[in-house]
Amino acid sequence: MKTGHRLPEVGLLLYPGVRTAAVYGMVDLFDVASGIARLHSGSSTPGIRVSQWRMAVAGGVIECVADTHANLPTKPMAIVALPALGELPAHEMAMRFASWLTEYHAKGAILCSVCAGAFVLAETGLLAGHSVTTHWSYADAMRRRFPDVHIDTGRMIIDDGDIITAGGLMAWTDLGLTLVDRLLGPAVMIETARFLLVDPPGREQRFYSGFSPNLRHGDESVLRVQRWLQAQGTGDEAGSVTLAAMAALAGLEERTFLRRFHKSTGLKPTEYYQHIRISKARTLLELTTRTVDQIAWAVGYEDPGAFRKVFQKLMGLSPRDYRRRFGAGQAAA
Repeated sequence: MKTGHRLPEVGLLLYPGVRTAAVYGMVDLFDVASGIARLHSGSSTPGIRVSQWRMAVAGGVIECVADTHANLPTKPMAIVALPALGELPAHEMAMRFASWLTEYHAKGAILCSVCAGAFVLAETGLLAGHSVTTHWSYADAMRRRFPDVHIDTGRMIIDDGDIITAGGLMAWTDLGLTLVDRLLGPAVMIETARFLLVDPPGREQRFYSGFSPNLRHGDESVLRVQRWLQAQGTGDEAGSVTLAAMAALAGLEERTFLRRFHKSTGLKPTEYYQHIRISKARTLLELTTRTVDQIAWAVGYEDPGAFRKVFQKLMGLSPRDYRRRFGAGQAAA
């Protein structure tokens, strides 16, 4: 981003329930990046200015309540809705910020969110048609509340240029580094990440997310099959999990069962069962010293090569790399 002679400013939105730890962390991250930028340039250029914005008690006006450079006229180049504490941001509350966010977006500001902050941005209507990420456990709630927004919780950062969304609770580090890259350049971003001992942007949220099936859709026939699949063994018993068996258990004709299962869960029955098997494989990779081939057989894959391909597709890591990252004790070795 070309900032000309104007000091690049990032505004942090202090909506009710926002996690103050993320606010302070983001301020510190930009302070570190600014110090590194000064060392790189050999000048006293301040780097990134950070302002904080809250709704005034009276009048509903959004006001600046903290600013690292309060003596300068304010005009954020990026505005960040950070994670919330407790319940998801309510519709009524988020709508109070919508027109202010839309106004700044029209002036060229990048709108950003982390985790539940995406619910605040979505109330502007500007996310319609966009791919957006949030915490994986909030995906269903966001789909219900904003059906015109495409949710992709496999990714940690989705950068659409004028809108950037980040996934999990601690993804403010990924977003912060993304903005440092945009405002101060990749060299400063990499050195900032190295100084803070965090990974530069590029992680995927699916490395961390658990399989969280929708069990609140209300279709009892599909729920019966979901519970049966979860209770199935994943070794030799996996062969008994067939479309015919599932449809019979649901009491439906196969084509009707497929349609209703996909409508209720967002997955085909075979994909759903893959998620269950891979979820159990993850536990074995994390907590045991079994070989990858042994784990493949334990979760019902006769061909370990096929298991590796499915695992890589769903998790974004090979089984070996997953164990290296998340294995505990002897398993990590």
